[in-house]
Amino acid sequence: MVISLAAKGLTTGEICAHLAEVYGAEVSRQTISTITDKVIEGMTEWQNRPLDPVYPVLFIDAIHVKIRDGQVANRPIYVALAVTCEGRRDILGLWAGDSNSGGEGAKYWLHVLTELKNRGVADVLMVVCDGLTGLPDAIGTVWPATVTQTCIVHLLRNSFRYAGRQHWDAIAKALKPVYTAPTEAAAKERFAEFAETWGARYPAIIRLWDNAWAEFVPFLAFDPEIRRVICSTNAIESVNARIRRAVKARGHFPTEQGALKCVYLAVMSLDPTGAGRKRWMMRWKPALNAFEIAFDGRLAAGRK
Repeated sequence: MVISLAAKGLTTGEICAHLAEVYGAEVSRQTISTITDKVIEGMTEWQNRPLDPVYPVLFIDAIHVKIRDGQVANRPIYVALAVTCEGRRDILGLWAGDSNSGGEGAKYWLHVLTELKNRGVADVLMVVCDGLTGLPDAIGTVWPATVTQTCIVHLLRNSFRYAGRQHWDAIAKALKPVYTAPTEAAAKERFAEFAETWGARYPAIIRLWDNAWAEFVPFLAFDPEIRRVICSTNAIESVNARIRRAVKARGHFPTEQGALKCVYLAVMSLDPTGAGRKRWMMRWKPALNAFEIAFDGRLAAGRK
């Protein structure tokens, strides 16, 4: 009960109040804290568990939390969510970043990816991420054959940050032909048309896409089924929403470990009935077949 309430983001005080109100049980904050601290052993074991040798897709995203370390600062907690060769969702681990969001650099990401490789991940077909500094270089070092792909949804959202709200719909409509183009050459033509229309008003959007272009174009070479799963937010958004609810309920955390514990508990409480797992596997079957063909047997190595 205590662990379940903590997974929903309740503080020790709120858990004490809940137990007193519902069950008439007087439990001290220290006792609640001691119970939830038992989770740390399980979290450490989970973070170091052996992993599959091959994953078709690995999504890396950040959830921002407030941590009081001298003063309250926004810190990213990075979530690595993979899809297995059978189409199951598997969260490989959690890592705390610095207060400079996305500024960890290649050395930080090399450490994270090497940790995953040491836990058994020999190959990842595609890593989908959101312009994290140094990550593409680290991916190329650890898994040289891996395709690094910018998350299209994040690229669109970042574009809207530079535009007036009244233009969001028009910009979204104008950018759609770019990321749905049949080839990279066609995408360049469509983007040139977009730049001609919107470049003078919003030059920052043009610069954003120019800087992201090398990691944007890889998926244009693949089957529509692969494109669909990369353009969809379903893969990681449902996980992020659950984590954000738990984090928002807490407000801020006294330590980095406290934040990681809250996120870990939220992750462990995902899909208690198993219904989500079945939906995932059904949704990913067409894409996995496309990955099998596009990556010439590398996926089959993960099933042996």
